[in-house]
Amino acid sequence: MSPVTPLPSATLLLLRERRERLEVLMITRHEEAGFAAGAIVFPGGKRDAADAELAAFSRTGASDEAATLRLAAIRETFEESGILLARRRGASALIGGAELRELTGGRVAPILALAREHALELADDLLVPFAHWITPPERPKRFSVHFFLAPAPVDQEPLHDGREAVAVIWADPEAILGEAEASRVKMVMATRMNLRKLARSRTVDEALAAARSSPVVTVNPLRVDTPQGPIVRIPIEAGYGVAEVSAAGVPRA
Repeated sequence: MSPVTPLPSATLLLLRERRERLEVLMITRHEEAGFAAGAIVFPGGKRDAADAELAAFSRTGASDEAATLRLAAIRETFEESGILLARRRGASALIGGAELRELTGGRVAPILALAREHALELADDLLVPFAHWITPPERPKRFSVHFFLAPAPVDQEPLHDGREAVAVIWADPEAILGEAEASRVKMVMATRMNLRKLARSRTVDEALAAARSSPVVTVNPLRVDTPQGPIVRIPIEAGYGVAEVSAAGVPRA
């Protein structure tokens, strides 16, 4: 049987600083979710037809495949966490929390309708490519996931939809990795490795600068059983500092 074709997907690591520590927005997926069920992940999902229509509301004005992936990351993040990276058309500042609540009534409205009705521009210019992982070929559901970084709006507060996401938190990368390693939270390999990479930075500006200066190398993780236990092999060129990592106790998405 031929491997399933990976679906183009996008994930956004929204960043902020609190108490002199870098934090990233993360969601816990519903236990009945079809992919990474019950795991703590970054908001995101597969690109859909609406993302091409969102190109009309892009700050960059781009409409190619890379642009629709950035727009998909913004849309999925809004749908799953209630945080919207957008500006009034022509404005320089991002929409704040009070203004967003006024526009949406405190609910997650369809982003395309919201952009049309209120003349919004999605802030895809703020997204910086960070990583690209492809689900292994033996998996029944496969995704070609593009990870992006972006600074979070300063005063928007997250909320969850109760369907795909059942919790939304701001997480210290090192602390949440410790929770995963102690088996107190469920976390898949791609999330773990990208948190490790992010944890090298201490500020939002440092993380964004590091991402801008590093090429994105596609990761096709290869799981291998060894006498010492399962490992996952990844290209050293991808910038994670290792070519092999233990997969013991790490759930498969």
